[in-house]
Amino acid sequence: MSLLPVEDALHRLLSAARPTQRTELVRLHEADGRVLAEDVAAKLTQPPFDNSAMDGYAVRHADIATLGSILSVAGMSSAGHAFQGTAGPGEAVRIFTGAPLPAFADTVLLQEDAEVLEDGRIRTTFLTPKGRHIRPRGQDFSEGEIVLRAGDVLDAGRLTVAAAMNHAAVTVYTRPRIAVLATGDELVSPGTPPGASQIIASNTYGVAALARAAGAEVIDLGIVGDDKDAILNAVRHALSLGIDALVTLGGASVGDFDLVQPVLGEAGMDLDFWRIAMRPGKPLMVGRLGDVHVVGLPGNPVSSLVCSHLFLVPVVRRLARLPAENRERPAIAAVPLKENDHRQDYVRARIARDPAGDLLVTPLDKQDSSMMKAFAASEALLVRAPHAPAAPAGAPCTVLLLREPSA
Repeated sequence: MSLLPVEDALHRLLSAARPTQRTELVRLHEADGRVLAEDVAAKLTQPPFDNSAMDGYAVRHADIATLGSILSVAGMSSAGHAFQGTAGPGEAVRIFTGAPLPAFADTVLLQEDAEVLEDGRIRTTFLTPKGRHIRPRGQDFSEGEIVLRAGDVLDAGRLTVAAAMNHAAVTVYTRPRIAVLATGDELVSPGTPPGASQIIASNTYGVAALARAAGAEVIDLGIVGDDKDAILNAVRHALSLGIDALVTLGGASVGDFDLVQPVLGEAGMDLDFWRIAMRPGKPLMVGRLGDVHVVGLPGNPVSSLVCSHLFLVPVVRRLARLPAENRERPAIAAVPLKENDHRQDYVRARIARDPAGDLLVTPLDKQDSSMMKAFAASEALLVRAPHAPAAPAGAPCTVLLLREPSA
């Protein structure tokens, strides 16, 4: 099987992804970032009554038509405590922001536009137009009005309006369930003293973090050694959990101990493609076990993370019904760039902004796919197309942002 270009691989992966159809009712406190499965209509009218937009005095406009008009103050209306009395001509009611507007009033006179006299009366110091500083009933939304639509991603503003419409819970699509399985005799969990030929299993944590940030519920299946029966049992267990995707870490290449691909084939996987024209991350594997997507990530930590950014994150967002995100940005090479071969390169790099606000990118010196410290220090991946020629400092280029530059 020849190497597949990155764009073709991503297109094939996303074309096969079917967004989740399952829904659940969740309370608003748990709904941030979730996708609405149903329209949300207001259960009440907001505001429920005419109210004041400012602190001041509720008046009849006819009583303040002349500059220097003098009015008596008949009472007060504050938020949660409406004025209960009556006010005749020449009388005002002290009112505060959000307070119900008394029935007689048609205008709010700002407190700074009224001089309080010694006897408690007020005198106008500004000619306020009729109807000013009043929020009419239903100005925001009316009972029965659909304000939020199915497919909306719930954020701070949408959660706020959902609560204001008197909804304590909303129906959303369930998060796609992603199972992560690490393989290899050499792996032990963090916190465990490794043997002479062992290393700490680190990939799971970064991959799981990216999947969660993309909208997934992640199930950690732990570590399985290089044993066909153990791997097959772990895969069957994963499929019993109602997952949407299975992500394997390592073991998908063609070495004597790379057992994941043959075991998945025995389990019934339909292999879509394997081996991508990219660096790092060539041995990426993609297939399906029935309705379950399979993404076999390389074992090298950096390769695993790069492939997760490029392939796992987009497919999880598609499954979760979240909009695609594009983190590619134009940049300027801060140093000369070498020519590239037939594979698309993703070069770990630092970025900064020049005085004009443009991104300046500097590749890190060491690019080995096992070196995690360099990845943690990178703010971006410099994207070098296949057969890209050498480029001088100052040349335009493209980066994939991992995080915003620190300076």
